[in-house]
Amino acid sequence: MKIKTFRPDNGREFVSIKFDNFLHECGIQRQISAHYTPQQNGIAKRANKTIMECARSMIHAQGLNLEFWAEAVNTTIYINNRCPIKTLESKTPQEAWTGRKPNVSHLRVFGCKNICSHSL
Repeated sequence: MKIKTFRPDNGREFVSIKFDNFLHECGIQRQISAHYTPQQNGIAKRANKTIMECARSMIHAQGLNLEFWAEAVNTTIYINNRCPIKTLESKTPQEAWTGRKPNVSHLRVFGCKNICSHSL
């Protein structure tokens, strides 16, 4: 798979001649959004909001400290990539990328110590 389009939210971290050259060399089109118009990046904003809410929910449900925030976010994304979605005709993103159905038998409740008897 190849990235065709890059659509940043006009953040300064993606503004440089070197980065522009990189995109051009890779054949990636840049679509610039207008300043202060997050609605132009609605899908990404919604996805990020969902990820943050899931991570917050997992941390709260287990009574964990915010020091586990990165793990909760990574776990949320890991699980999302292994759940079927309508736009991929009920395939998972992982399956669409690799061509193989993902195995989820190793998943456990977020925050449990070692291997516990509860599985997702």
